[in-house]
Amino acid sequence: MDVKLVMFRENGERREFPIGPGTTKFGRKDDCDIRIPVAEVSRHHAELHNRADAVELRDLGSANGTYVNNKRISKQKLSAGDHLVVGPVVFTVQIDGQPAEIRPVRTKLRTRATAPAKQQAAKSTSGTGEEMDPISALEALASSADQTALDPFADEEEED
Repeated sequence: MDVKLVMFRENGERREFPIGPGTTKFGRKDDCDIRIPVAEVSRHHAELHNRADAVELRDLGSANGTYVNNKRISKQKLSAGDHLVVGPVVFTVQIDGQPAEIRPVRTKLRTRATAPAKQQAAKSTSGTGEEMDPISALEALASSADQTALDPFADEEEED
């Protein structure tokens, strides 16, 4: 099966991630195949298994969960057009070129804590007292030259 994950950056730029046969690991650690370096993503968050007869996604016990079509999953077979959500990133699954047209899906980042006291507690546990925007963190990491894993927010070409 020819499997791709398609995502759209905040600026509308389309990014495709070809998924080869076997296992592809998602997470924030350097040893993950698709690295998403934000706090909402567990070190080893999820695995995608691309077999000849099926594509299956499995959550690896992540704290914030893995979602397919807005439903939290532990294990799920994927179909063409499914939306896979890992942390702040939304991927659309494309299998053997289907769906042929993929509409941009934007991720809305929300603070989980709604009460001011919970928000203050979250700030003070960060160590710096300041909250960091996950997209800004991804963009900063993407601009570094020492990337070894696929980073959904990394620029394919560096600008001068």
